Amino acid sequence: MAWNEPGGGNQDPWGNRKDDQGPPDLDEVVRALQDRFGGLFGNGGGGGHDPHGSSGGSLSRRGLTLAALLLILIWAATGFYVVEPAERGVVLRFGAYVGEMTLPGLHWHIPWPVERVEKVNVDEIVSFSHKASILTQDENIVDIELTVQSRIRDADHYLFKDQMPDKTLRDATETVLRKIIGSSRLDFVLTEGRGAISLMVQEHVQSLMDYYQTGLLVTSVNMQPAKPPEQVKSAFDDAIKAREDKERQENQAEAYANDILPRARGEAARMIADAKAYRDQVVAEASGDAARFTSVLTEYLKAPEVTRERLYIQSIEEVLMGSNKVFVDVPSGNSLMYLPLDQMMRQPTSATTPATGTLPRGGDLSGSVSSRPMELPTSRMRDVSRERRPR
Repeated sequence: MAWNEPGGGNQDPWGNRKDDQGPPDLDEVVRALQDRFGGLFGNGGGGGHDPHGSSGGSLSRRGLTLAALLLILIWAATGFYVVEPAERGVVLRFGAYVGEMTLPGLHWHIPWPVERVEKVNVDEIVSFSHKASILTQDENIVDIELTVQSRIRDADHYLFKDQMPDKTLRDATETVLRKIIGSSRLDFVLTEGRGAISLMVQEHVQSLMDYYQTGLLVTSVNMQPAKPPEQVKSAFDDAIKAREDKERQENQAEAYANDILPRARGEAARMIADAKAYRDQVVAEASGDAARFTSVLTEYLKAPEVTRERLYIQSIEEVLMGSNKVFVDVPSGNSLMYLPLDQMMRQPTSATTPATGTLPRGGDLSGSVSSRPMELPTSRMRDVSRERRPR
């Protein structure tokens, strides 16, 4: 029967009567709560207590064991963690690194307060810019600006070996940059040295990062074009323009040399080939003349008189072959002679001077009338240019 129903004894839940106007006793309230919650673990819900406590105590121990196991399971479940593909997990045991690093995936560690996991993103690229005015080797000031990009390579080194690895990277970049620019000339820094300087800065900075065990990897160093100070910028612009003109003229001269040299080499090769051909021709002619002379000598030894006469006639024929004069023997004075003027005029020297005389037999005039001695009677006209004595 409920306490507030009729016949309920006119009592409240704490066992006091309703007509009692005083507040309930605190000890009684606590005792009532213990009885109610104790019933959950086998005390019987606040009814009569067993004087020996055997049954109620067994049920209480069982409930406490189940509660403890439940708490242990919940505590153990908090040890599961997931490492993302771009991360690495560093396991700390009582705050100290135990040399264990976990790869991407699902893992478990002893939950707090024994172990905890620090997750480090090793694929994130971090960049910063650095500007400085640096004195070069030839005592000129130049403004340098570069951008350095880096990422974490060793998560344990990044967390525990260096207290401020990012600041160490910035300080190392400035140190290396000043050293390299200070040992370079201004012309090299302003013109072709930008790529080489970027590469040297990256190599030297990475060596310092490895030396200090910061765990950082320098991925790239991009150097902007170096600029002189504004006070002397116009003079530097003129110097750069003059340098560019010099390079342009050198390129033009090189192009001209590349064009003329092959031609000269080809002309030289052609002249050498012509000289070799002329040499071969002269040698062949000399060999032929020697062979002909040998054959003539053989014939001369067989018939000296005939051979001597034939050689004389051939020699005179060769000598008079280039002459444009006509020798005619006119003993009686009544002979009529016809000269082929059209053929004689074709010669390089057109002047012809007829003369009276005798011509040895076997003579031959090239391009003119025959030089053979003849008499031309009045009743018979001959074209002396067609009468040539064969050899």
